[in-house]
Amino acid sequence: MRALSGVSFELNRGTVTALVGPNGAGKTTLLRCLAGLDAPLEGAIEVAGIDVLESPREAHRKLGYLSDFFGVYEALTVAQCLAHAAAMQGAAPGRVAESVRRTALRLGLSDRLGQAAGTLSRGLRQRLAIGQALIHGPELLLLDEPAAGLDPEARHALAALFRALQDEGMTLVVSSHILAELDEYSTHMLVIRGGEVVEHRALEGGAGPGERRLRLRLAAPRADLVATLGALPGVRVVEAGDREAVIALAGDEAAQSALLATLLASGLPVAEFAAERENLHDSYLRTVRPGEERA
Repeated sequence: MRALSGVSFELNRGTVTALVGPNGAGKTTLLRCLAGLDAPLEGAIEVAGIDVLESPREAHRKLGYLSDFFGVYEALTVAQCLAHAAAMQGAAPGRVAESVRRTALRLGLSDRLGQAAGTLSRGLRQRLAIGQALIHGPELLLLDEPAAGLDPEARHALAALFRALQDEGMTLVVSSHILAELDEYSTHMLVIRGGEVVEHRALEGGAGPGERRLRLRLAAPRADLVATLGALPGVRVVEAGDREAVIALAGDEAAQSALLATLLASGLPVAEFAAERENLHDSYLRTVRPGEERA
């Protein structure tokens, strides 16, 4: 039985893809193939235009990988582990120290740089392993259960880090069974089941390219809500009633701010107006259990 079969997809730069599926679906095997650690029986894998199988060392400089069963050099200090990871990925010698400082700051390890990795707690070792995977500034970051072993505060900080990396243009693929965490930062969903891709799409929830999905709730019902929203330029009504609506707005945060001002000026009693993300958990269940009713 093949672990993966007919898997084919493309990742856009600057996206965060939630890799989800049941146990044994092939998620870890897929990540290992993308990282050049396992070779498929056929086909090709490219990262930033580089064939991972033909030029693995060159590809490794473009990607970072965190295994579910990661390891650190216990006898080395945190600073030495990070410096070693940077050097192994081809970082210029003159930039290693700054890379170590910046990465330690991002992962909350600045006060642990002189501590031996073997004396760290499970959660701190996890942070160090993540730091080793991204210290060289890869274009693609592959993470297998990165939040395992982290406390709630560290999980929140990790989600903020992933959003910051995305803002910098990094592409991430994150595999996790905790879909609520993936919800915080994922832009796309890749569902694997039985070694095959079941679905791969953007988590846009009714919003198209260049649009923002927003939820509007009024303090009191207005029978003209749908008509009012539909008459506004750049606004597309996704779903609406007389008190709540979900819309897709063409534009950026400035357009969102201008729309709110227009709604208030029109006399609508706006009680809530905010970006709304598609629920990853519900989307996943709809994909793997089509036609089922859920509360």
